[in-house]
Amino acid sequence: MTKEKTKVTLIGAALAKPGLDFVYEGIVCTECEGCKVRKVCHNLQSGKKYRVVAARPNTRHDCPVHHEAAVAVDVVEAPIVALIGADMAIANSKIRYEFSCPRSECRSYRLCRPDGIIEGEKYVVGEVLGNAPDVCERSRPLKLVELRPA
Repeated sequence: MTKEKTKVTLIGAALAKPGLDFVYEGIVCTECEGCKVRKVCHNLQSGKKYRVVAARPNTRHDCPVHHEAAVAVDVVEAPIVALIGADMAIANSKIRYEFSCPRSECRSYRLCRPDGIIEGEKYVVGEVLGNAPDVCERSRPLKLVELRPA
């Protein structure tokens, strides 16, 4: 098993708990413009899902955005639960994720377009979790899988 590559970033002290998953939005506030640690706060890829694996509580920085201060944390890219075509749902296979359905009213929409997925990027199917929880409105055979960064 390969060890996941960690990255150090800063998040609000209230959020700096191992196991927390978040999607980095990539929005730089005007309050950040003069900050000396701004580059560390904004060193993640916008739109990707990350998981806090360790907090470094001794690295607190005053922050006008995070009221309790910003704290250094180690993060890894988090696995994402998604629906993919049944023909691609093979454990340990690499896929390129494409958003193929625009039906935002569909009950499966959030699983077909999960937060943290970057369209066109490659992912590894980590585990096939089972069939889709709801029927696809386009009658496509779908499987629920856990995707990891390739």
